[in-house]
Amino acid sequence: MLGMLGGGQLGRMFTMAAQQMGYRVTVLDPAAESPAANIAERHLQADYLDYRALDELGSTCAAVTIEFENVPAQALRYLAQRCIVSPNAESVSIAQNRILEKQFLMENGFPVVPFVAIRSEKDISRKIDASLFPCILKISQFGYDGKGQIQIENTDILPERFADLGSRPCVLEKRLPLAHEISVILARDNHNRITFFPVPENRHVKGILDTSIVPAGLSDKIIEEACEIARQVAIRLNYIGVLCVEFFVLNNDQVLVNEIAPRPHNSGHYSLDACITSQFEQQVRVLCGLPHGSTKQVQAAVMINILGDLWQNDEPAWDQILRHSQAKLHLYGKREAKPGRKMGHFTVLADSTEEAFLQAQHIRHDLQS
Repeated sequence: MLGMLGGGQLGRMFTMAAQQMGYRVTVLDPAAESPAANIAERHLQADYLDYRALDELGSTCAAVTIEFENVPAQALRYLAQRCIVSPNAESVSIAQNRILEKQFLMENGFPVVPFVAIRSEKDISRKIDASLFPCILKISQFGYDGKGQIQIENTDILPERFADLGSRPCVLEKRLPLAHEISVILARDNHNRITFFPVPENRHVKGILDTSIVPAGLSDKIIEEACEIARQVAIRLNYIGVLCVEFFVLNNDQVLVNEIAPRPHNSGHYSLDACITSQFEQQVRVLCGLPHGSTKQVQAAVMINILGDLWQNDEPAWDQILRHSQAKLHLYGKREAKPGRKMGHFTVLADSTEEAFLQAQHIRHDLQS
Protein backbone atom coordinates (compact mmCIF):
# COMPACT_ATOMS: atom_id res chain seq x y z
CA MET A 1 0.00 0.00 0.00
CA LEU A 2 1.31 3.42 -1.01
CA GLY A 3 0.08 6.70 0.43
CA MET A 4 -0.80 9.89 -1.43
CA LEU A 5 -1.30 13.27 0.21
CA GLY A 6 -3.67 15.17 -2.05
CA GLY A 7 -6.59 14.11 -4.21
CA GLY A 8 -6.14 16.07 -7.44
CA GLN A 9 -5.44 14.89 -10.96
CA LEU A 10 -1.72 14.37 -10.33
CA GLY A 11 -2.64 12.02 -7.50
CA ARG A 12 -5.13 10.29 -9.79
CA MET A 13 -2.51 9.64 -12.46
CA PHE A 14 -0.03 8.42 -9.83
CA THR A 15 -2.70 6.07 -8.47
CA MET A 16 -3.41 4.66 -11.93
CA ALA A 17 0.31 4.08 -12.54
CA ALA A 18 0.74 2.42 -9.13
CA GLN A 19 -2.28 0.14 -9.63
CA GLN A 20 -1.01 -0.89 -13.05
CA MET A 21 2.22 -2.01 -11.32
CA GLY A 22 0.34 -4.01 -8.69
CA TYR A 23 0.31 -1.55 -5.79
CA ARG A 24 -2.69 -0.33 -3.82
CA VAL A 25 -3.10 3.31 -2.86
CA THR A 26 -4.56 5.21 0.08
CA VAL A 27 -5.37 8.87 -0.57
CA LEU A 28 -5.55 11.35 2.30
CA ASP A 29 -7.56 14.39 1.22
CA PRO A 30 -10.04 16.61 3.09
CA ALA A 31 -12.62 16.68 0.27
CA ALA A 32 -15.51 14.23 0.31
CA GLU A 33 -14.56 13.17 -3.20
CA SER A 34 -11.69 13.99 -5.52
CA PRO A 35 -10.13 12.69 -8.76
CA ALA A 36 -7.58 10.52 -6.92
CA ALA A 37 -9.78 9.41 -4.01
CA ASN A 38 -12.48 8.26 -6.42
CA ILE A 39 -10.23 5.54 -7.86
CA ALA A 40 -7.92 4.71 -4.94
CA GLU A 41 -8.44 1.60 -2.80
CA ARG A 42 -8.85 3.76 0.32
CA HIS A 43 -9.73 7.37 1.03
CA LEU A 44 -8.98 8.97 4.38
CA GLN A 45 -11.11 12.09 4.43
CA ALA A 46 -9.20 14.29 6.85
CA ASP A 47 -7.14 17.44 7.13
CA TYR A 48 -3.47 17.13 6.26
CA LEU A 49 -2.55 17.87 9.88
CA ASP A 50 -5.06 15.42 11.38
CA TYR A 51 -2.57 13.31 13.34
CA ARG A 52 -4.95 10.40 13.78
CA ALA A 53 -5.29 10.16 10.01
CA LEU A 54 -1.54 10.56 9.58
CA ASP A 55 -0.95 7.76 12.09
CA GLU A 56 -3.26 5.50 10.10
CA LEU A 57 -1.65 6.46 6.80
CA GLY A 58 1.87 5.96 8.15
CA SER A 59 1.09 2.59 9.79
CA THR A 60 -0.69 1.11 6.76
CA CYS A 61 1.50 2.41 3.93
CA ALA A 62 5.02 1.36 3.02
CA ALA A 63 5.77 4.79 1.51
CA VAL A 64 4.01 8.13 1.09
CA THR A 65 4.33 10.90 -1.48
CA ILE A 66 2.55 14.14 -2.43
CA GLU A 67 0.68 15.45 -5.45
CA PHE A 68 0.84 19.18 -4.76
CA GLU A 69 3.38 21.37 -3.01
CA ASN A 70 1.10 22.97 -0.43
CA VAL A 71 0.88 19.88 1.76
CA PRO A 72 2.14 21.09 5.17
CA ALA A 73 5.80 20.16 5.60
CA GLN A 74 4.95 19.36 9.23
CA ALA A 75 2.77 16.47 8.03
CA LEU A 76 5.70 15.04 6.06
CA ARG A 77 8.04 15.28 9.07
CA TYR A 78 5.48 13.49 11.22
CA LEU A 79 4.95 10.71 8.68
CA ALA A 80 8.69 10.20 8.24
CA GLN A 81 8.78 8.74 11.77
CA ARG A 82 6.63 5.83 10.56
CA CYS A 83 7.36 5.18 6.88
CA ILE A 84 9.30 6.26 3.80
CA VAL A 85 8.35 9.80 2.75
CA SER A 86 9.41 11.22 -0.59
CA PRO A 87 10.08 14.06 -1.19
CA ASN A 88 11.27 15.07 2.27
CA ALA A 89 9.79 17.86 4.36
CA GLU A 90 12.83 20.12 4.05
CA SER A 91 12.81 20.27 0.25
CA VAL A 92 9.03 20.72 0.12
CA SER A 93 9.13 23.55 2.69
CA ILE A 94 11.49 25.46 0.38
CA ALA A 95 9.60 24.77 -2.85
CA GLN A 96 6.20 25.71 -1.37
CA ASN A 97 7.33 29.19 -0.31
CA ARG A 98 8.42 31.61 -3.06
CA ILE A 99 10.58 33.67 -0.69
CA LEU A 100 12.47 30.64 0.64
CA GLU A 101 12.67 29.22 -2.89
CA LYS A 102 14.18 32.39 -4.37
CA GLN A 103 16.62 32.73 -1.47
CA PHE A 104 17.69 29.08 -1.82
CA LEU A 105 18.31 29.54 -5.53
CA MET A 106 20.21 32.80 -5.11
CA GLU A 107 22.33 31.57 -2.20
CA ASN A 108 23.34 28.49 -4.20
CA GLY A 109 24.36 30.52 -7.24
CA PHE A 110 21.50 29.57 -9.56
CA PRO A 111 20.41 32.25 -12.08
CA VAL A 112 17.08 33.85 -11.12
CA VAL A 113 14.98 36.83 -12.11
CA PRO A 114 15.84 39.95 -10.05
CA PHE A 115 13.49 40.07 -7.05
CA VAL A 116 12.89 41.45 -3.58
CA ALA A 117 10.93 39.89 -0.72
CA ILE A 118 7.94 41.89 0.58
CA ARG A 119 6.91 40.49 3.95
CA SER A 120 5.05 43.50 5.36
CA GLU A 121 4.21 47.14 4.79
CA LYS A 122 7.59 48.04 6.32
CA ASP A 123 9.35 46.46 3.35
CA ILE A 124 7.31 48.65 1.00
CA SER A 125 8.24 51.83 2.86
CA ARG A 126 11.92 51.09 2.27
CA LYS A 127 13.42 52.25 -1.00
CA ILE A 128 12.91 49.57 -3.67
CA ASP A 129 15.25 49.59 -6.64
CA ALA A 130 13.41 51.33 -9.48
CA SER A 131 15.07 48.99 -11.99
CA LEU A 132 12.74 46.22 -10.78
CA PHE A 133 9.79 47.95 -12.43
CA PRO A 134 7.68 47.00 -14.29
CA CYS A 135 7.31 43.87 -12.18
CA ILE A 136 4.99 41.15 -10.91
CA LEU A 137 3.88 40.88 -7.30
CA LYS A 138 3.45 37.20 -6.44
CA ILE A 139 2.01 35.84 -3.22
CA SER A 140 4.60 33.71 -1.44
CA GLN A 141 2.37 30.69 -0.76
CA PHE A 142 -0.73 29.04 -2.23
CA GLY A 143 -0.60 30.84 -5.59
CA TYR A 144 -0.94 28.71 -8.73
CA ASP A 145 -2.06 28.95 -12.37
CA GLY A 146 -1.66 32.72 -12.38
CA LYS A 147 -3.65 33.19 -9.17
CA GLY A 148 -2.18 35.47 -6.50
CA GLN A 149 -0.21 37.53 -9.03
CA ILE A 150 -0.57 41.19 -9.97
CA GLN A 151 1.25 43.18 -12.65
CA ILE A 152 2.71 46.43 -11.27
CA GLU A 153 4.06 49.26 -13.40
CA ASN A 154 5.51 51.59 -10.75
CA THR A 155 6.13 52.02 -7.01
CA ASP A 156 3.14 54.30 -6.47
CA ILE A 157 0.55 51.53 -6.67
CA LEU A 158 2.59 48.91 -4.80
CA PRO A 159 0.99 49.52 -1.35
CA GLU A 160 -2.50 49.22 -2.82
CA ARG A 161 -1.69 46.04 -4.75
CA PHE A 162 0.00 44.51 -1.70
CA ALA A 163 -3.22 45.14 0.23
CA ASP A 164 -5.19 43.51 -2.61
CA LEU A 165 -3.25 40.31 -1.91
CA GLY A 166 -4.19 40.46 1.77
CA SER A 167 -0.90 42.05 2.84
CA ARG A 168 0.56 38.56 2.96
CA PRO A 169 4.25 37.88 2.25
CA CYS A 170 5.05 38.27 -1.44
CA VAL A 171 7.87 38.28 -3.94
CA LEU A 172 8.30 41.35 -6.15
CA GLU A 173 9.84 40.05 -9.36
CA LYS A 174 11.12 42.02 -12.36
CA ARG A 175 9.11 41.48 -15.54
CA LEU A 176 11.45 40.42 -18.31
CA PRO A 177 10.91 39.97 -22.06
CA LEU A 178 10.75 36.21 -22.53
CA ALA A 179 11.67 34.32 -25.67
CA HIS A 180 10.61 30.92 -24.37
CA GLU A 181 9.45 29.05 -21.28
CA ILE A 182 10.65 25.49 -20.75
CA SER A 183 10.56 22.94 -17.96
CA VAL A 184 12.97 20.20 -16.93
CA ILE A 185 11.37 17.18 -15.29
CA LEU A 186 13.73 14.71 -13.64
CA ALA A 187 13.68 11.83 -11.20
CA ARG A 188 16.34 11.33 -8.52
CA ASP A 189 16.64 8.37 -6.15
CA ASN A 190 18.48 7.60 -2.92
CA HIS A 191 21.56 6.47 -4.87
CA ASN A 192 21.83 9.83 -6.67
CA ARG A 193 20.73 8.28 -9.94
CA ILE A 194 19.05 10.97 -12.04
CA THR A 195 17.01 10.54 -15.20
CA PHE A 196 15.60 13.34 -17.34
CA PHE A 197 12.47 13.53 -19.44
CA PRO A 198 12.58 15.26 -22.83
CA VAL A 199 12.30 19.02 -22.31
CA PRO A 200 9.02 20.68 -23.39
CA GLU A 201 8.49 24.25 -24.50
CA ASN A 202 5.48 25.67 -22.64
CA ARG A 203 2.99 28.33 -23.66
CA HIS A 204 0.67 29.95 -21.14
CA VAL A 205 -2.62 31.81 -21.43
CA LYS A 206 -3.68 34.03 -18.50
CA GLY A 207 -1.04 32.41 -16.31
CA ILE A 208 -2.32 28.85 -16.97
CA LEU A 209 -0.32 26.34 -18.97
CA ASP A 210 -2.05 25.97 -22.33
CA THR A 211 0.32 24.03 -24.60
CA SER A 212 3.48 21.94 -24.21
CA ILE A 213 5.53 21.11 -27.30
CA VAL A 214 8.01 18.23 -26.99
CA PRO A 215 10.83 18.23 -27.76
CA ALA A 216 11.33 21.97 -27.39
CA GLY A 217 12.68 23.61 -30.52
CA LEU A 218 15.65 25.21 -28.77
CA SER A 219 19.37 24.73 -29.17
CA ASP A 220 21.15 21.80 -27.54
CA LYS A 221 23.21 24.31 -25.55
CA ILE A 222 20.14 25.83 -23.88
CA ILE A 223 18.60 22.42 -23.15
CA GLU A 224 21.85 21.06 -21.70
CA GLU A 225 22.32 24.16 -19.54
CA ALA A 226 18.78 23.91 -18.15
CA CYS A 227 19.17 20.18 -17.43
CA GLU A 228 22.45 20.74 -15.60
CA ILE A 229 20.93 23.51 -13.47
CA ALA A 230 17.97 21.25 -12.64
CA ARG A 231 20.36 18.43 -11.71
CA GLN A 232 22.22 20.68 -9.30
CA VAL A 233 18.96 22.01 -7.83
CA ALA A 234 17.87 18.44 -7.06
CA ILE A 235 21.23 17.60 -5.48
CA ARG A 236 21.42 20.79 -3.37
CA LEU A 237 17.85 20.23 -2.19
CA ASN A 238 18.65 16.59 -1.40
CA TYR A 239 15.49 15.92 -3.38
CA ILE A 240 14.23 12.36 -3.85
CA GLY A 241 11.35 11.83 -6.28
CA VAL A 242 10.09 13.49 -9.45
CA LEU A 243 10.95 17.18 -9.64
CA CYS A 244 10.10 19.91 -12.13
CA VAL A 245 12.22 23.04 -12.55
CA GLU A 246 10.59 25.73 -14.70
CA PHE A 247 12.82 28.11 -16.69
CA PHE A 248 12.60 31.41 -18.50
CA VAL A 249 14.72 31.77 -21.63
CA LEU A 250 15.46 35.40 -22.55
CA ASN A 251 16.06 36.86 -26.00
CA ASN A 252 19.84 36.63 -25.47
CA ASP A 253 19.49 32.88 -24.66
CA GLN A 254 20.09 33.50 -20.95
CA VAL A 255 18.43 30.74 -18.87
CA LEU A 256 16.82 31.72 -15.55
CA VAL A 257 15.09 29.52 -12.98
CA ASN A 258 11.45 30.52 -12.53
CA GLU A 259 9.99 28.02 -10.05
CA ILE A 260 10.50 24.59 -8.52
CA ALA A 261 7.63 22.09 -8.33
CA PRO A 262 8.32 19.16 -5.93
CA ARG A 263 6.13 16.71 -7.87
CA PRO A 264 5.21 15.63 -11.39
CA HIS A 265 4.16 18.59 -13.52
CA ASN A 266 1.40 19.54 -15.93
CA SER A 267 4.01 20.06 -18.66
CA GLY A 268 5.08 16.42 -18.27
CA HIS A 269 1.67 14.91 -19.02
CA TYR A 270 2.79 14.20 -22.58
CA SER A 271 4.96 11.41 -21.12
CA LEU A 272 1.82 9.31 -20.52
CA ASP A 273 1.59 8.72 -24.27
CA ALA A 274 4.90 9.77 -25.81
CA CYS A 275 7.50 8.13 -23.54
CA ILE A 276 8.31 4.54 -22.62
CA THR A 277 7.92 5.50 -18.95
CA SER A 278 5.60 8.28 -17.79
CA GLN A 279 6.48 10.75 -15.06
CA PHE A 280 3.90 9.05 -12.83
CA GLU A 281 5.33 5.56 -13.27
CA GLN A 282 8.74 7.05 -12.53
CA GLN A 283 7.30 8.60 -9.37
CA VAL A 284 6.12 5.13 -8.29
CA ARG A 285 9.46 3.55 -9.17
CA VAL A 286 11.52 6.05 -7.16
CA LEU A 287 9.13 5.92 -4.18
CA CYS A 288 9.40 2.12 -4.11
CA GLY A 289 13.17 1.94 -4.62
CA LEU A 290 12.85 0.38 -8.07
CA PRO A 291 15.16 0.99 -11.06
CA HIS A 292 14.24 3.98 -13.20
CA GLY A 293 12.27 3.32 -16.37
CA SER A 294 13.45 4.57 -19.75
CA THR A 295 12.31 8.11 -20.50
CA LYS A 296 12.92 7.75 -24.24
CA GLN A 297 10.37 9.65 -26.33
CA VAL A 298 8.86 7.48 -29.05
CA GLN A 299 7.16 10.27 -31.05
CA ALA A 300 6.97 14.06 -31.11
CA ALA A 301 4.08 15.33 -29.02
CA VAL A 302 1.94 18.37 -28.32
CA MET A 303 -0.20 18.48 -25.18
CA ILE A 304 -3.09 20.91 -24.73
CA ASN A 305 -4.94 21.51 -21.48
CA ILE A 306 -8.74 21.25 -21.43
CA LEU A 307 -10.25 23.88 -19.13
CA GLY A 308 -13.74 24.18 -17.72
CA ASP A 309 -14.45 27.07 -20.09
CA LEU A 310 -15.35 24.50 -22.75
CA TRP A 311 -18.44 23.42 -20.76
CA GLN A 312 -20.38 26.63 -21.54
CA ASN A 313 -23.49 24.92 -22.85
CA ASP A 314 -22.95 21.19 -22.52
CA GLU A 315 -20.22 18.60 -22.25
CA PRO A 316 -17.73 19.03 -25.10
CA ALA A 317 -17.95 16.75 -28.13
CA TRP A 318 -15.12 14.36 -27.34
CA ASP A 319 -15.46 12.66 -30.70
CA GLN A 320 -13.72 15.74 -32.12
CA ILE A 321 -10.59 14.41 -30.38
CA LEU A 322 -11.18 10.67 -30.57
CA ARG A 323 -11.75 10.61 -34.32
CA HIS A 324 -8.05 11.41 -34.70
CA SER A 325 -6.11 8.16 -34.37
CA GLN A 326 -2.93 9.90 -33.13
CA ALA A 327 -4.72 11.89 -30.39
CA LYS A 328 -5.10 10.74 -26.78
CA LEU A 329 -7.78 12.10 -24.44
CA HIS A 330 -7.30 12.23 -20.65
CA LEU A 331 -10.18 13.42 -18.45
CA TYR A 332 -9.67 13.88 -14.70
CA GLY A 333 -13.06 12.85 -13.35
CA LYS A 334 -13.90 16.23 -11.83
CA ARG A 335 -17.62 16.64 -11.15
CA GLU A 336 -17.92 20.38 -11.75
CA ALA A 337 -16.49 22.38 -14.63
CA LYS A 338 -15.47 25.97 -13.88
CA PRO A 339 -13.72 28.55 -16.07
CA GLY A 340 -9.96 28.18 -15.68
CA ARG A 341 -10.24 24.80 -13.95
CA LYS A 342 -8.14 22.00 -15.45
CA MET A 343 -10.58 19.26 -16.43
CA GLY A 344 -8.30 17.18 -18.62
CA HIS A 345 -5.85 17.32 -21.49
CA PHE A 346 -5.25 15.81 -24.88
CA THR A 347 -1.98 14.87 -26.54
CA VAL A 348 -1.31 14.57 -30.25
CA LEU A 349 1.53 12.31 -31.42
CA ALA A 350 3.24 12.69 -34.80
CA ASP A 351 6.55 12.27 -36.61
CA SER A 352 7.40 15.96 -36.05
CA THR A 353 6.42 18.67 -33.59
CA GLU A 354 5.21 20.80 -36.51
CA GLU A 355 2.78 18.10 -37.61
CA ALA A 356 1.62 17.45 -34.04
CA PHE A 357 1.12 21.17 -33.35
CA LEU A 358 -0.91 21.71 -36.53
CA GLN A 359 -3.15 18.73 -35.73
CA ALA A 360 -3.59 19.87 -32.12
CA GLN A 361 -4.69 23.33 -33.28
CA HIS A 362 -7.24 21.78 -35.65
CA ILE A 363 -8.64 19.71 -32.78
CA ARG A 364 -8.78 22.72 -30.47
CA HIS A 365 -10.70 24.69 -33.08
CA ASP A 366 -13.18 21.88 -33.58
CA LEU A 367 -13.70 21.51 -29.83
CA GLN A 368 -14.29 25.22 -29.30
CA SER A 369 -16.73 25.52 -32.19
